[in-house]
Parts: sequence; C-alpha cells; structure tokens
Amino acid sequence: MIMASRISQDRRYMVLALSLGRRGLGRTWPNPAVGAVIVKDGVIVGRGWTQPGGRPHAEVEALRRAGAAARGATMYVTLEPCSHHGKTPPCADAIIAAGIARVVSALEDPNPEVAGQGHARLRAAGIDVEIGTGAEAARRDHAGHIRRMADGRPHVMLKLAVSADGKAGAAGRRPVAITSEAARERVHLMRAQSDAIMIGIGTALADDPMLTCRLPGMAQYSPVRIVLDSALRLPPDSRLVKSAPQTPLWVIAGRRAPHSVREALQAKGVAVLDVEENDGRLDLAAVLKLLALRGITRVMVEGGPTLAACLLAADLVDEANLLRSATIVGADGIVALDSSGEAALKRSLKLVKTEQIGPDQQQIYERG
Repeated sequence: MIMASRISQDRRYMVLALSLGRRGLGRTWPNPAVGAVIVKDGVIVGRGWTQPGGRPHAEVEALRRAGAAARGATMYVTLEPCSHHGKTPPCADAIIAAGIARVVSALEDPNPEVAGQGHARLRAAGIDVEIGTGAEAARRDHAGHIRRMADGRPHVMLKLAVSADGKAGAAGRRPVAITSEAARERVHLMRAQSDAIMIGIGTALADDPMLTCRLPGMAQYSPVRIVLDSALRLPPDSRLVKSAPQTPLWVIAGRRAPHSVREALQAKGVAVLDVEENDGRLDLAAVLKLLALRGITRVMVEGGPTLAACLLAADLVDEANLLRSATIVGADGIVALDSSGEAALKRSLKLVKTEQIGPDQQQIYERG
C-alpha cells in the first residue's frame, strides 16, 4: 500500500514537471525544454523550467526557488540532469550540493555528453535515483532533442488543413479559408511551441504569409521562419522579408543562387543559407541537418502539398497534424495529399489521436 501510494505521488508530481517543461517549448533551443519539481514532506517547495535560450536549466531554477528546503527533498525532472560543463556548471553537481535525497527522472538524456553519467554521478553521491516515471510523455515532449541527438536532424511535424473533398487550396494556388477560427488558433499555439516553421517558395509567393504567432500577447513567441527557395525568388518587398528585423527569417537556397539577390536579402536582415541540390530541388535531408547544426530541434512544416509530399516520400516526417473540415473547395482545388502521399503517411506514421476542434477535426499521426 505504501509503495502504491508513492508510485501514485511520483506520477502526479511528474505530470506537473512535464507541464512546467512545456512552457519552454519553442524557446529553449538548442537545449531541451525540461521541467523540474522539488517536493519535501508532501509540499512543493520549488518549481523550475528551462528558461528562454536554454539557461538557466530547470533543475537550477527549481533549486533556487526551493533554497534551504531542498535538503532531504525529492526532485522530479523530465530529463536526466546534465553532468558536463557547458555554458553552465553541471546540474548534477548543483543537486548534490543542495542536499537532494532522491531524484525521479523520466528519461536518460541521449546527449552523448550525458548519456547516463548524470544519474551515475547522483548515485555515487548517495542520492536515490529512479528512472522511467512519465517516460512516454517525456519522450513526446523531448522528441526534438532526442531526434537531434540520435539522427542529427530536428523533429519534423507536418501540418495540413484538408477540406472535406481532400483539397488544401483553391485553383491557381489561391488561398482559401478551410478551417475554423478555433482550428487556426490551435495552429498558432503549435507555432509558438516550435523552434521553427518551414514553407516552400511556392507557398511564400502564393500566400505572402507572415508565419508569426498571432495569439493575443504571444507575438514574441513566434518561431524562426524558414523558406526553402533554391533560386532565391522571394520578393524583397514580401511581408516575410519586411518583418525579418523583428522575427528571424532564414532563406535556404541552392549554392548557385544569384549572389546579388543573396546580398540584397542579407542587407534586409535575412539569413541566407546554402545546401546542395538534387535534380534542381534542395536536398531536404541536408536542409534538416543544417537546421540541427544551427540548434533547431522542432520544425513545424506548413509549406503546402508539394513540400509535404517531398518530406513524406523521403521519410522525414515524424508527426503529422491533419486538420479536417467540412468545407468544400471544389474539383479544381489543389489536392492536399495525393495517393502516394497518403500511402507514405500511413506507411511511416500511425493515427494516435483524434480531437474535435469546433466544427473541425484534428488527426495526429506519429511514428510507431
């Protein structure tokens, strides 16, 4: 009975730690968005989450808030405390110095600089360490960090709005409102929790989008905007370019793109990056590797059917969010996913959740 009660408490406090960690999603890269809770005698004495830019770490924040009450307490943390000297001292050392008696950790950190060494250091100091509580949810929250460590690329989440007749846009690439306001608000929240949002040049030219988070009070949480533009066709007077000084804009071009256009975009505050091309198209695997090298861990793709199909065909999509509506676009509309795209999606991903959002339905697919 005592053991069951402790397991129940551990789960409850880990749920809180996970919810705290999610506050940092989209704002802590290249570091993972970790949450930590310190509990003593059934009372929460400290809470923390990774701060913007990745520092301070969640454990240090929680210890700072707990102060002397941390001695003899239990810490719940969503990822293994770091054990190496980076831009800050190891969190494991701070936990030991604070006198924490027990650490409940959701996951071992796949970062080769940690990889179990944090847990080992805590145990060597006499701290009771338990691993695995909340692991499934933690793997989802830290998917970007895990993918970047394991495969050298970010976690890729594809978002598509799909009409009742399977379309993503009107004829001639004309934009059309497919989903409801409630679904669009959900999309803006997804943007805020992503490190970057990526589109192709076709979408940029057709829609002239801003790609910012337009929820009240959350403009500062807008992700890095990325445009795949092999020939540098993005107009200098586009809304993306004009807003580059306020919200970062990265344009990824082919190595043979015009130098004069590159300089003009850079003069307006745009970061222009180069990757190799395959048959006239940017190498998507190389694009993602480049983003990971620049610290990006979570990419939201809103680039429309062409980019979606290419990513699915290359097996580079880790999660897909399909927002399905009752809107009818018409037979001449742009198909959201053709038969090969649908087949690729179902081959790589499985449907894990369906949710009603106002009149629309959100289907979430993840890797099995």
